[in-house]
Amino acid sequence: MANLAVEQRKRVTVLFSGRGSNMETLIKASLADDYPAIITHAITNRPNAGGIEIAKNYNVETSIFDHKAFDSREAHEEVLRAELERQNPDIIVLAGYMRIFNESFVKHFPGKMLNIHPSLLPKFKGVDTHNRAIEAGEKTHGCSVHFVDASLDGGPIVAQASVPVKQDDTADTLSDRVLVQEHLLYPKALELVASEMVTHQNGEIKVSPEFDKTSTNFIIAP
Repeated sequence: MANLAVEQRKRVTVLFSGRGSNMETLIKASLADDYPAIITHAITNRPNAGGIEIAKNYNVETSIFDHKAFDSREAHEEVLRAELERQNPDIIVLAGYMRIFNESFVKHFPGKMLNIHPSLLPKFKGVDTHNRAIEAGEKTHGCSVHFVDASLDGGPIVAQASVPVKQDDTADTLSDRVLVQEHLLYPKALELVASEMVTHQNGEIKVSPEFDKTSTNFIIAP
């Protein structure tokens, strides 16, 4: 790909709650001259989140809206929505953002929100995915990037990456291997969406005929 000017790239806001490792992989990817997205802002709901320092190190403007300072989920989301409207990103990326949005919030940004989940969706929605996969006797586990809809860990899947579940795996060892794949998958999935090789249309994923699925090691949906 040719070098892309800043104004040619999709503007991205990242929401995070914790250490920010997935956010950092996205920021690093966006530093490439030919990457079709640029991380312009970051937002967290936790004042002590480790990712704040990461964003600062990369000069990414960061806003903090501590959910505990609000009387209700709705009040918190109203302020968050206003900030996102001010920033006006092309894509909103959830990178370890540990809050479940109300339906009205999600519908305010149709087809603009991406999330990464540590399972091969639709399996193991929700939390404690690695332990649940082991207890279920799964042979394969992994992660998924999907567009966000009003359902829990729902929405059309953009791409997935998998790892084998080993006989001696614990939730921690399996989590570590999945995280490696998350750091590879999320930048690639964002690249596909930002370049419009993969788009969200009427609740479904559409893949551009120009995109060669064999060019990636990941499973591209559909």
